[in-house]
Amino acid sequence: MAQDRGEFSSKLGFILAAAGSAVGLGNLVAFPVMASKNGGAAFLFLYLFFIAFICYPVMMAEISMGRRTQRNPVGAFSSLSDGNKGWRIAGMLGILTPFMIAVFYTVITVWLVVYLKEIALGGLDRLSTEAAFGEVVARPSLFGYLVFLLAIVFLILLGGVKGGIERLARVLMPTLAVMLVLLTFFVLTLDNASAGLRYYLVPDFSKMNLSVVNGALSQAFFSLSLGMGILITYGSYFNREDSIPKSTRMVAIADTSIAFFAGLLILPAIFAFDPNTNTDDLSTSSVGLIFSFVPQIFLSMQAAVGYTGASVVAFIFFTLVFFAALTSLVSIVEIPISCWIDELKMSRKKAVMLQAGLLTLFAMPATMSLGLSDFFTNFASYGGQTKSFFDLVSDVFYETILPFVGFTVCIFTAYRWKLSGLSAELSIGDDDYEGSRLQKYINFSIGTVIPVVLLAVFISTVSQIYFV
Repeated sequence: MAQDRGEFSSKLGFILAAAGSAVGLGNLVAFPVMASKNGGAAFLFLYLFFIAFICYPVMMAEISMGRRTQRNPVGAFSSLSDGNKGWRIAGMLGILTPFMIAVFYTVITVWLVVYLKEIALGGLDRLSTEAAFGEVVARPSLFGYLVFLLAIVFLILLGGVKGGIERLARVLMPTLAVMLVLLTFFVLTLDNASAGLRYYLVPDFSKMNLSVVNGALSQAFFSLSLGMGILITYGSYFNREDSIPKSTRMVAIADTSIAFFAGLLILPAIFAFDPNTNTDDLSTSSVGLIFSFVPQIFLSMQAAVGYTGASVVAFIFFTLVFFAALTSLVSIVEIPISCWIDELKMSRKKAVMLQAGLLTLFAMPATMSLGLSDFFTNFASYGGQTKSFFDLVSDVFYETILPFVGFTVCIFTAYRWKLSGLSAELSIGDDDYEGSRLQKYINFSIGTVIPVVLLAVFISTVSQIYFV
């Protein structure tokens, strides 16, 4: 049903939509948290290395698979392998992974909705207290916000590729970038922010260990939407007259820039509000770090613009973060919808409704995992710790599976589809690619180094999370 698939209207539309899928909670929430708990600059340097030399080639491979086949991950693996059932299963993992990531992503986005309501009602000072986050995530009223959020997500998805996904990204992504840069400059003027700046930009390589390496690669994959099937699906909407290497480079630069500025905002803010911050204590930080410290940043503005002015700016910023999260959530949920349309021959409307029901079913226990239900709060035990349902989904599908899916993409591209097929697709719309040094690096790295690195990180992550 080609009329249901659609495509992006231009290269800019693809770049903004792909960046919108990448730029979200992975950058604004997860990246600062991961940087804080993994040594600051040591983590940042590894992250940038992985973006340039590991993630960029995998991004091009995923987008090429999608554009070549005009299919979702299941269809792409199946088509390029002539219907091989084993590779079709690999494609199914590319559908299951974004679905489950959407589950915990939805919960975090619901928290953002609650914060927006609290700020609008004059509660910025309450959100700045240490106990606020724990109280918010255990409210029964979260279910009402969950329904509200999912209604927005699926109304956007009913609009299709151009009318829903692309239109959303074109407006919101540039606005978010401007607000983030302006807020970062404000934070850097605060007393003692320089201590956080040093922690973030001056590397201490003694902090480098397997955990930091694993965290940096997992974060790079998550923030660029790799291993989730998103770029395969978005590649299927990509115009064959445009250059994949050039467009991919712009997506990676936009995504990495937002992540960098998010870290530049959060880590100096931590030290500005607590000059006695012990860097060792940051190793235990979590997503709650963002929800605790960002309100304090805005509350500090009241000396200059008053409490009302600070609340207005906080509301605008959290609105933009919410929309960044929304663009990512919409992108993630689009992947299984694309599969239902391609493989089950559903109309877009029926596919959206099916996905709405499934996501609601799984998002409810995840919402109950932080105090609302003892069963889901203490859902599993592994690695010597008790984990909630929310933690389990995060550990399995964010920390663990993404590098493995990337590994399967590399092996598939190099040894089943063949590097000649990848090169031929990347040359379409880019006359300079064939015979270039970039082509030689992509072919060499995808066929040798990258799958080895990804498999090693996958094995190391499994051992550290589940068996330590």
